[in-house]
Amino acid sequence: MATFPIDHVIPRTAGGTTAPDNLALTCPHCNAQKWTAMEGIDPGTGASAPLFHPRQDAWEEHFEWASSGVLAGRTAVGRATIVGLQMNDPGMVELRILLAELGIFPEARG
Repeated sequence: MATFPIDHVIPRTAGGTTAPDNLALTCPHCNAQKWTAMEGIDPGTGASAPLFHPRQDAWEEHFEWASSGVLAGRTAVGRATIVGLQMNDPGMVELRILLAELGIFPEARG
């Protein structure tokens, strides 16, 4: 499938450590978009919002499946993360649909 890089949730340039509670596996696409970002713009309000923190935030609180392979944000954090990491890039949606069809990622069926 793919190699999942390890991301510093709080970037080292912002004082983040390499301790396990600051590390998370990420998809290569999302990691390439994030770089050192810790926040993004909520398209619903235009205000700045923190990006989803996989060690502290609950996925279900911030995201939901809008349709097959497409994510929707339930909160400012979810919406800013989806836009900032380009999580609904057509290639990523297509990949999630394919993985769902293969039974590897059933949640993406929406």
